[in-house]
Amino acid sequence: MPDIKKNDLPTPAALPLDQLIAQRRKKLAALIDSGVNPYPYRFERTHTLQQLLKTPPNLDSEKESTAPVRTAGRLMTIRDMGKSCFAHIADGPTRLQIYVKKDVVGEKGYALFQNDLDLGDIVGLEGTMFRTKTNELTLRVAALTLLAKSLRPLPEKWHGLKDVETRYRQRELDLISNPAAQTLFIQRSQLIRSLRKTLDSQGFLEVETPLLQAQAGGAAARPFQTFHNALQASLYMRIAPELYLKRLLVGGIDRVFEIGRVFRNEGIDTKHNPEFTILEAYQAYADYNDMMTLCETLITEAAQSCNKSLSLLVHEKPLSLQPPFARAALTDLFIKYAGQDVIKAWREGRLRDVASNLQLSIEGNTPEHKVFDRIFDLKVKPHLWEPTFVTDYPLQISPLAKKHRSKPDVVERFELFMAGDEIANAYSELNDPVDQRARMEKQLALKKTGDEEVEVADESFLTALEQGMPPAGGLGIGVDRLAMLLLGQTSIREVILFPLLKPEI
Repeated sequence: MPDIKKNDLPTPAALPLDQLIAQRRKKLAALIDSGVNPYPYRFERTHTLQQLLKTPPNLDSEKESTAPVRTAGRLMTIRDMGKSCFAHIADGPTRLQIYVKKDVVGEKGYALFQNDLDLGDIVGLEGTMFRTKTNELTLRVAALTLLAKSLRPLPEKWHGLKDVETRYRQRELDLISNPAAQTLFIQRSQLIRSLRKTLDSQGFLEVETPLLQAQAGGAAARPFQTFHNALQASLYMRIAPELYLKRLLVGGIDRVFEIGRVFRNEGIDTKHNPEFTILEAYQAYADYNDMMTLCETLITEAAQSCNKSLSLLVHEKPLSLQPPFARAALTDLFIKYAGQDVIKAWREGRLRDVASNLQLSIEGNTPEHKVFDRIFDLKVKPHLWEPTFVTDYPLQISPLAKKHRSKPDVVERFELFMAGDEIANAYSELNDPVDQRARMEKQLALKKTGDEEVEVADESFLTALEQGMPPAGGLGIGVDRLAMLLLGQTSIREVILFPLLKPEI
């Protein structure tokens, strides 16, 4: 068995971190003194590692190739065999074996590789491809160049970075050590690309609207507040792009969407991060039924792009995304799972009595909409495993949606649930400026009672609405939650590159 270099040993056998860093800094100084630039400006590659593994040059059936290649990657493992070494380099989630032989790279090149390089260094390589006796594609190195000296050792070299907190705080280490993490974020990118492609194919125009807003409207959520020194004005990080996008409908852009960050000053758990990504799309001359069709198309095509299948395994339980998705009125779900019409009870002032009868502990100052949400979350949501459009929500919690055309005290709104989680929200958009202003005023009254999670009046939006907005359907999709579902993750932090964390002390 070949000897293993010291820098190839697992972490427990390594020196303390400060000594390892000191050793690497000493090597860096020696390289500079010898005339080696440890951080050159560029390196021209002919192939990425993925390209070499996919279609190695002139190596269709032969064991050896004569075509020279130039590639680069991070040094991940080394097996020292005396006058030759096998090693692996990584480029993203892709790894390639390399073979460095003293007789080929020369005394100087081999000394650089054997004595001056460490795991984590980034190297440029020239050579030819061949297959080993075990048929592994390998690069026979003819020349090597140091492209970046790593001054810190890689974490847990043999098993990848395991500590969850470190993985989130230092995502770069997670991506280096865990190829699956890189693959996950590549898939997330594919998901977003699919959403854009679908909307683009249906004539939607992608736009960008302000992140800093004078009023944080478009959703019932507590905003983050900041201050602009030059204007001497308080501003808010947006909680939703909705009101600006609907102003574009007023301006004559019939189909419009945005994929971007929103900010909500709320708690942090496996389903919530204060900064997250949302897709919002608005279509003139449509209603919430049209949004159901659009939502199905967006999600099924995204699933195909990520998984090549509409059959998922979520928490080890099968989930089919085969359309059409189920539809269920919220009133019917309450009667089925809570034993009574909770919407009617709210209308009649009996909501807290219902909560008490269901043995839910509710504090006396809890806003009624939160009581309603709690009843739903505990009694209905756990039963919504298969994709289900839950329709027709109470007027009180839907100030931006049109009243239902045939049902009293509810609006034309749906929320899409899959595997027990809310994924999307949509309305037949309210375009009556008189009704909208009256509802905003009711929200303002609730805010004065101390409820911070209410829809606030935005005079600019109300003025725009008075110009005339066509009938429209609007759809919002939580991109991070959709990514969790499609990519088989149980925490939102796994699908956000840099989630918000409690500051280190």
